[in-house]
Amino acid sequence: MTARSDVTRREFVQTASAAGAALVIGFHLPPPRGRAAGVEEALPPFAPNAWLRIGADDTVLVEVDRSEMGQGVTTSLPMLLAEELEADWTTVRIEFAPADKAYFNPLFGAQGTGGSTSIRAAYTPLRQAGAAAREMLIAAAAQTWGVDRAQCRAAQGSVIHAASGRRLRYGALVAAAAALPVPAPADISLKDPKDWKILGKRTHRLDTPLKIDGRAQFGMDVQVPGLLVAVVARCPVFGGTVKSFDATRAKAVPGVRHVVQIASGIAVVADGYWPARKGREALVVQWDEGANAAVSSAGISELLAQRAGQAGAVARHDGDPVAALAGAATTMEADYETPFLAHVTMEPMNCTAHVRPDGGGVDIWAPTQFQTGAQGMGAQIGGVTPDKVRVHTTYLGGGFGRRFELDFILEALQASKAAGAPVKVIWSREDDIQHSQYRPVSLHRFRVGLDAGGALVAWTHRLVAPSIMARVFPNAVRDGLDAEATEGGREMPYAIPNVHVDYVLTDTGVPVGFWRSVNNSFNAFAVESFVDELAAAAKKDPVEYRRALLAKQPRHLGVLELAAAKGGWGTPAPTGRARGVAVWKSFDSYIAQVVEVSIDQGVVTVHRVVCAVDCGQVVNPDTVEAQMQSAIVFGLSAALRGAITIYRGSVQQSNFNDYEPLRMREMPVVEVHIVPSSAAPGGVGEPGTPPIAPAVCNAIFALTGKRIRKLPIGTVA
Repeated sequence: MTARSDVTRREFVQTASAAGAALVIGFHLPPPRGRAAGVEEALPPFAPNAWLRIGADDTVLVEVDRSEMGQGVTTSLPMLLAEELEADWTTVRIEFAPADKAYFNPLFGAQGTGGSTSIRAAYTPLRQAGAAAREMLIAAAAQTWGVDRAQCRAAQGSVIHAASGRRLRYGALVAAAAALPVPAPADISLKDPKDWKILGKRTHRLDTPLKIDGRAQFGMDVQVPGLLVAVVARCPVFGGTVKSFDATRAKAVPGVRHVVQIASGIAVVADGYWPARKGREALVVQWDEGANAAVSSAGISELLAQRAGQAGAVARHDGDPVAALAGAATTMEADYETPFLAHVTMEPMNCTAHVRPDGGGVDIWAPTQFQTGAQGMGAQIGGVTPDKVRVHTTYLGGGFGRRFELDFILEALQASKAAGAPVKVIWSREDDIQHSQYRPVSLHRFRVGLDAGGALVAWTHRLVAPSIMARVFPNAVRDGLDAEATEGGREMPYAIPNVHVDYVLTDTGVPVGFWRSVNNSFNAFAVESFVDELAAAAKKDPVEYRRALLAKQPRHLGVLELAAAKGGWGTPAPTGRARGVAVWKSFDSYIAQVVEVSIDQGVVTVHRVVCAVDCGQVVNPDTVEAQMQSAIVFGLSAALRGAITIYRGSVQQSNFNDYEPLRMREMPVVEVHIVPSSAAPGGVGEPGTPPIAPAVCNAIFALTGKRIRKLPIGTVA
């Protein structure tokens, strides 16, 4: 099943990007830039590959081909290259790469950022790119001095001749190195981790100064000559369309230039945001609400429960669970339920586009996670080949999977084409919450069997949920199975001889999309909460119970034991508090979390989270720690009070007053402990989220004896 899941993810991106035909043709690398960090150079830079430019002024410019949404790729990716290059880290500068086939994510087959793949995909290619450039610079220095290459070495942005002590900075070698052939990967060697000077070390982020002084450009910051601003009136009911509209009052608003119908609704285009918004408020629209006007959260819950009684598409089947259940001394059953969730990125959706007439090309300035898709869509709307579409990736004020979507980019392209000018589409917070693609709602039905000694002999898990892949790429769902939907659940690591996991695809009419940790978020809550129930029924300590079932899973066991030790498991919790635990693998990383909670008048407070992470080889410990902290607060907000509810086909929440994130005063102390590992790198952007909800709910049970089987937690009676 794992192989199938990998294929569908790749196929999804390739197919979704086909909005513009033949995306794989017409790509080209931009000509080498004659600058680095704004400094004009007398000589062209040394550019041995798509990621690296070394200038005559010694500046090392790294083209960052992944989107920076706070996860730290503008530092960790340059670290990979700089380590092998033997660069002077103080000379490293960054720039976002253009959309180009050269920057395709090999795990996606397209240029995009998601699935916690940035380091995993770049780990070897960027190191090889740095090593190749290093070897070329050493060879150039050896030729310059007329000495044997073996007598030279690179260090701190220079090549040194060991015998004479002579030294040449990289900037002095750019012309000579550029004339040499680029060595093949097979002809270069990568450094042994014991010799690393940059990788594995805590490294300050390169983008921090840019964000402090305002030089970092986010999508909202984009300004181009002749720019107009648009807001879009969208049907409040999912899937609804425009029946008719009257733009008379909207056009009377000062500053409004155009009112045009686009795919998602009516775009009001004006000189600025407020005229556009006032124009939208004045707009008169009649909507055809369609079939989803009757959809409600209550009805969706009833539908999930009904569907849970039906057999699903099989995701995993080990042994003979039916016979094992029939012969079990005891059986236990439980249902777990999770709601829809929104992303609520700090920066709402926005995009600036300029579709020039008569095939004059397209420019897109966007905080996007999916450059290939944006380029393909620009080609389609602009009627040009992809090489005529320039995608300028800005910094992203949060992504979480929401900015892998192309809806906000399509709106800007269509509005620009209609207006004949560059147009920035801006979503309000209300637009963002009420017109998104949400983390799927889900219901999990468990039934397990135990023998006379209390040992688990059978485990069945039925997942009922909408399919993200069915929305974005229907061909990924085969015979009713979305393999992605069961991620984590089908790989449940506990040693149980008879296991059955199936999936009942259930469309609710509500659009669903990628959300931080995707399906792992609800599968972890259900599985790890139910395992805790089994431990309680067996009258065993939750850590000891898991430890026995994970005896053959050393990396799961490693993080579990580390989190338990650092979290004080087995010692009394502070007065009025209790501890809970959960362990989960996702995106090739292993996470265990121990939490301490208290409850006052029904309000749950999480005081402390101890997180152990085994993400394989670590590039930047600061990034790992920050991403665990970020994922924990993201997951806590969702677990404690996150829920998107539907009434008559519309989202009832609108802003942070009724879709409330965790406040700073509510943030627990978070301790992150990294397991030393030489394994291949795993992801870190997403895997910290799945364990937090079950760990908190398990702690609530330890404190109160009440089991939380439906999220959000809310108040505990």
